[in-house]
Amino acid sequence: MANAPVQRMSQLMAKTLRDDPADAEVLSHKLLVRAGYVRRTAAGIWSWLPLGKKVLANVERIVREEMDAIGAQEVSLPALLPREPYEATGRWDEYGAELFRLQDRKGGDYLLGPTHEEIFTLLVKDQCSSYKDLPVILYQIQTKFRDEARPRAGILRGREFLMKDSYSFDTEDEGLAQSYALHRQAYQRVFERLGLDYRIVAATAGAMGGSKSEEFLAPAEAGEDTFADCPNCDFAANTEAISYELRPVDGSAVPAAEEIPTPDTPTIETLAASLGVAASDTLKNLLVKVDGEIVAVGVPGDREVDLGKVEEHFAPATVEMVTEADFAGRADLVRGYVGPQGLEKVTYIADPRVAPGTSWITGANKEGTHAKNVVAGRDFEVDEYVDVVVVQEGDPCPRCGTGLKLDRAIEIGHIFQLGRKYADALKLDVLGQNGKPVRVTMGSYGIGVSRAVAALAEQTADEKGLCWSAEVAPADVHVVAAGKALQTELALEVSDKLSAAGLRVLVDDRAGVSPGVKFTDAELMGVPKILVAGRRSGEGVVELKDRRTGEREELTVDEAIARLTA
Repeated sequence: MANAPVQRMSQLMAKTLRDDPADAEVLSHKLLVRAGYVRRTAAGIWSWLPLGKKVLANVERIVREEMDAIGAQEVSLPALLPREPYEATGRWDEYGAELFRLQDRKGGDYLLGPTHEEIFTLLVKDQCSSYKDLPVILYQIQTKFRDEARPRAGILRGREFLMKDSYSFDTEDEGLAQSYALHRQAYQRVFERLGLDYRIVAATAGAMGGSKSEEFLAPAEAGEDTFADCPNCDFAANTEAISYELRPVDGSAVPAAEEIPTPDTPTIETLAASLGVAASDTLKNLLVKVDGEIVAVGVPGDREVDLGKVEEHFAPATVEMVTEADFAGRADLVRGYVGPQGLEKVTYIADPRVAPGTSWITGANKEGTHAKNVVAGRDFEVDEYVDVVVVQEGDPCPRCGTGLKLDRAIEIGHIFQLGRKYADALKLDVLGQNGKPVRVTMGSYGIGVSRAVAALAEQTADEKGLCWSAEVAPADVHVVAAGKALQTELALEVSDKLSAAGLRVLVDDRAGVSPGVKFTDAELMGVPKILVAGRRSGEGVVELKDRRTGEREELTVDEAIARLTA
């Protein structure tokens, strides 16, 4: 910004800390607090201080510019929303405990918006009546709310967060595909401008609904998502979205099922040890309750059940583990010895690895007894095949068979082809070219704006502190007066010249603060360029340091200004 005022640290509300906050678990949480960018207000609720607000505003600006570039129109919708639209789509209940619900003084039900599909749908229903009004893309950058059970990791997972959500409205599926592609390309430009390392991966739709869905993930140790990457082909997916084909085998030669005594073997480990077989030869049967009804989940004994996938499959139903009371009065349910054969009034779902024709050692539904040669499709039936195992490093790529690599990542964006789920629920139609009603098809697209700040901190910080990219940084140059009056005078003079040249300048003019503390704070705050007015100030010479590379060089004031404004 041309002629931006110089920000003096002697006047800046930014108290730096030498030590990490006691409750900080991840790098971004530690550094954003220590550098004076954010402060905790309550669990999962954060205040943005001046430097942090500048970074947040820069991310907003980049997002806004790229959304405007694809023809999207910005609006501002309320965060306090009525119950009725969310009840019409089923999400009032589907969101469960994560939805902030409240009542007004008259007893009316409201919520704090976690996302705005319903409200945008109603807005377009009110404003658009003809196919001539479409396609249209609308967006907003707004605070969202989610009642996280365990808010953690600073601004990475809060109860209140800033998000860009946009929505496309088309009359045809081909138009939706085009709107989706426009967003996909815009997101790539956003994250490249932000300086984020990211992956685009296949994802599940979750409570959003719809068909095609992709996530933009920033690899980081602090990430809560796990994604799989194939080193041989271009396959990449969130592990929750990985699915495998059902591949039946010929089990006709397997002998008849036979019960075998296996006392004191209620676990896969004890069973495998007792029989001298691999855990992968056994069939694990996990019992859960889905809205109170018992469901058995079958997976190979050497694999773990991904309860998140089970919950996703049965959503919006409630999934919980069975208890001791659930075994009472059920002769067919013997804890530690459950097998799929002989189960009564129990839905049985299984992973595709339990394919028709595969043979297993599994529980015989009798205390101290298992059965061998139990064949899927012959001795028991699977009601439904669902990918429910926890994906492991080295599992075959669903596309080419090469062993998959797993990594942790932060979700920074998500795009959905919603289709007509919300238009159907809220009856969003326009008149088509033939004068008959046409049901509108939708897309939904989100970027975590505040989360992107944390993701950048996670990816770019080093052992000294934050290290912002030029487009995101709170200033272009951090000028340090490393000494007394002469150095401070030169630092302020250089700062004014840099500001006049159009640079954003942060100058450390604090009196009574040692040069060592100023240097430490400059590196902690992470502005891309650090300009030091130090021991050679009397000669008109300053030191220019690149924060990321650590490279230093001594220059005259004019040379430094020319270098920084080039």
